[in-house]
Amino acid sequence: MQGGVYSDVGKYQAFFEFQSQIGELVGMEAVSLPVYSWGVAAAFAIRMASRIVGKNEVLVPRTIAPERLSTIRTFCGPDNLPSQIILKMVDYNKIDGQLDLSDLKKKISSKTAAIYFENPSYLGFIETQGKEISELAHQNNAISIVGVDPIFLGVLIPPADYGADIVVGTGQPLGVHMNCGGGTFGFIATRDEEKYIAENPSLLISITNTSQAGEYGFGQCTWDRTGYMGRDGHGNIKEESKDFIGTISNLWAIAAAVYMSLMGPQGFKEIGETIIEKTRYAINLISDLPGVKTIFSSHSFKEFIVNFDDTGKSVKEINRSLLKYKIFGGKDISQDFPELKNSALYCITEIHSYQDIQKLVNSLKEVLVK
Repeated sequence: MQGGVYSDVGKYQAFFEFQSQIGELVGMEAVSLPVYSWGVAAAFAIRMASRIVGKNEVLVPRTIAPERLSTIRTFCGPDNLPSQIILKMVDYNKIDGQLDLSDLKKKISSKTAAIYFENPSYLGFIETQGKEISELAHQNNAISIVGVDPIFLGVLIPPADYGADIVVGTGQPLGVHMNCGGGTFGFIATRDEEKYIAENPSLLISITNTSQAGEYGFGQCTWDRTGYMGRDGHGNIKEESKDFIGTISNLWAIAAAVYMSLMGPQGFKEIGETIIEKTRYAINLISDLPGVKTIFSSHSFKEFIVNFDDTGKSVKEINRSLLKYKIFGGKDISQDFPELKNSALYCITEIHSYQDIQKLVNSLKEVLVK
């Protein structure tokens, strides 16, 4: 615990509550305060794994978000750095989108530090092979890292239950509104074991007893492991520091803690079931449109892929026409995933009503016949 007297003990308590709530969702005991984004959290976790096992190759699914992959690549460093981490992409099953276990077995080796995968995936499908993936990692003395959307954990078992060693994810769905590209943060969660805590570069708040019976105090845990202790006399991070941690999104932690407190376990269950039902409703209606089909047979959560190959129109044309109906169409993924051809990534969440979905379907129907 860091010494000193603080006037903002209420803030520290709020941070501790945030950590406790995330920990309960993902099944882990130690949770960091927020970092910039899911991508940054994943990158930190990958670097943590590399330091823990002393290896420098990490396997990542081909279905990862391009922006997240770009962030991870930046953190893994260029070739001329001794701490560089090599990323290897693992293919996916073309029928259901699941991680291709045969390709994973070919690429995993004694050099593998970690396997990183996401549930649900960037493309929306639910990864049902989590236990098998984690077991493969552990059989090769590697670490299993799972990226999650925490809202999803109201209806599915936590990653710790299928072998995850480190869990990362986004906090934006936890009652945090988007604004001008902001309003987002990431978290890192691990078991309360020294090898993980020692390599976590982010801030951790702990609880302890005080000299006054029945009272508790809160403070920053093992401060000396953070990048702050690696600063030189001018405030710059030294090269030998584990990772850079500076200004982060702590205020979002308080907002998320309030949201999670109000939702409770039943609220998370209800919102998860609602999203799954509405996503399935949208997929069924859109799939009935002439020339339109949805890709992958796996169950979806929020996101799903819509293919327009047989409509004679490009995603760009369709999205431009949808704007006349005051609808933003799905994200064009034809460049990021060319093998999926003329496809877009659509997303349904709890904020969309059944009327909103019906409006989308009716608008698509009109756009496609023009």
